[in-house]
Amino acid sequence: MTFETLGLAPALLRALDEQGYTQPTPIQEQAIPLALEGHDLLAGAQTGTGKTAAFGLPLIQYLATTPQEVQRGAPRRPRALVLTPTRELAVQVHDSLRGYGKYLRIPSTTIYGGVGMGNQLDALRRGVDLVIACPGRLIDHLERRSVDLSGIEILVLDEADRMLDMGFLPSIKRILAKLPKQNRQTMLFSATFADPIRELALEFMREPKQIQVTPRNTVAETITHRVHPVDGSRKRDLLLHLLAQDSRLQTLVFARTKHGSDKLATFLEKSGIKTAAIHGNKSQGARQRALSDFKAGRINVLVATDIAARGIDIDQLPQVINFDLPMVAEDYVHRIGRTGRNGSTGQAISLVAQDEAKYLRAIVRLLNRDMDLRDVPGFEPQTPIRWGNSAPGKAELPGGERTPRRNGPQKHARRPHGDAPRHAHAGPKKHGGQRRDGGRSGGARQGQSRPAR
Repeated sequence: MTFETLGLAPALLRALDEQGYTQPTPIQEQAIPLALEGHDLLAGAQTGTGKTAAFGLPLIQYLATTPQEVQRGAPRRPRALVLTPTRELAVQVHDSLRGYGKYLRIPSTTIYGGVGMGNQLDALRRGVDLVIACPGRLIDHLERRSVDLSGIEILVLDEADRMLDMGFLPSIKRILAKLPKQNRQTMLFSATFADPIRELALEFMREPKQIQVTPRNTVAETITHRVHPVDGSRKRDLLLHLLAQDSRLQTLVFARTKHGSDKLATFLEKSGIKTAAIHGNKSQGARQRALSDFKAGRINVLVATDIAARGIDIDQLPQVINFDLPMVAEDYVHRIGRTGRNGSTGQAISLVAQDEAKYLRAIVRLLNRDMDLRDVPGFEPQTPIRWGNSAPGKAELPGGERTPRRNGPQKHARRPHGDAPRHAHAGPKKHGGQRRDGGRSGGARQGQSRPAR
């Protein structure tokens, strides 16, 4: 299937062709025809599957081909509204939609916090057809009566699950109350469909068509997963060692806290690696400059927190490194979704200290897949990672069963090369039709081949 077969206008096809897009992704194949027919959509799609184009192309085509009824002398009201959880994602969506509609005249603007209202007010006074907004700042404009949403014909909720996670449900309901209930098309895109999202959909959507192209918590098969055990005190040095192997390689590094992001970025910058940090305490201008520099290759490493990284969309980003593992396993999926997009290959590396073993175990169980564990020569941890009675991803044995420890000291042969791979398995291996019992109680010896049993 090609974009030509989906019923898109020639001006959109021309813009897509210039950007090198020839084959629609699965979410685009399913969503675009339904959206062009005017159906409400409840679409399940992970970040990186092409969902922006899935709702953006039909939205632009509708605005370009359906004239607005405007009374003489009346101000121009927005006709389409896209709600996003973060300002970075709002900017990214706006840039993408402007690219798709470069041969069509669709006046648009973004509305988000962290910046002054002046430019936003000017754009709204001039009149726009399309608004991409974050809920909090849009509420501010509604309270000032600087935006009129009574003419909205298309509503898109992008990454609805993340908006609910961030506490935007009350704001979303306030915004929905300002929208016309009749003759409105609504499209909701979400990686997951928890009960609050389904309840919200039933409340404001009309017989939505449901699409699910990626099961919950799936990751691209083109991403390789590697884990480097390391003492927490040596994480920064190991990160620098890995980055220095190819200082030109663009890498997104995740840290757990804002303060930690700044310290890490400063350390890397002083070590000669072009680095910037992006998190919620940075001004919007600083965040946009850092993102722009990273996309343009002026900096090679971007250190980010989970929230700030939403909306980072870079074609063929080769590598994501988890300097700190996320405390919530699902956030690992969102993090590494920045790489391996649209069929390209990517690498996800995690630096794991002993106190993070429980987080790694939860991640492997969630993904239900093996991870490549390997020591980096010179950075083998002094304290071996202890998995308890099971390796990452393996269910605890029933009845508290454990493989008995041998008495007395044991000698273990090391591999000749310290970085030879091991694996953190997603589940127990089968052997001769029977499940193998137990795992090692205590720590896995570094440098050994260690199957997770």
